[in-house]
Amino acid sequence: MDLTIPRVLMWQFLVGVALAAVLWGVFGKVAGYSAVLGSLICVIPNAFLALRLVVPRSDPGAQALVGAAWIGEIMKLALTVLFFTLVFTQVRSLSAAALFAGFITSQLMVFSGLLMRHEQDTENSNGS
Repeated sequence: MDLTIPRVLMWQFLVGVALAAVLWGVFGKVAGYSAVLGSLICVIPNAFLALRLVVPRSDPGAQALVGAAWIGEIMKLALTVLFFTLVFTQVRSLSAAALFAGFITSQLMVFSGLLMRHEQDTENSNGS
């Protein structure tokens, strides 16, 4: 079983929480929870997309996977816009810089998934 997707989601969240802890310690609680919110705005839509891609479908063909990916990506973008809108309209004390730092830092963790996948493919090709 390939654990790349759950690992990437886990690392996205953990890096966001670590950044939030650092910002909380340096700039205060508003920066800290703003960074956590930014991280969650990234992780939750990514988890939705991941679920769309890994849930078994009645049609296992490539066309069904592409359709699931399109719907998942559209919903991921819609959720991201919705969450940013909710945060900016509902959270009174907010650090926009920390919010975007949490979002961007978590989003950059997707690249770690590419490295994990490459490492796994290399191990599999050497072991065969």
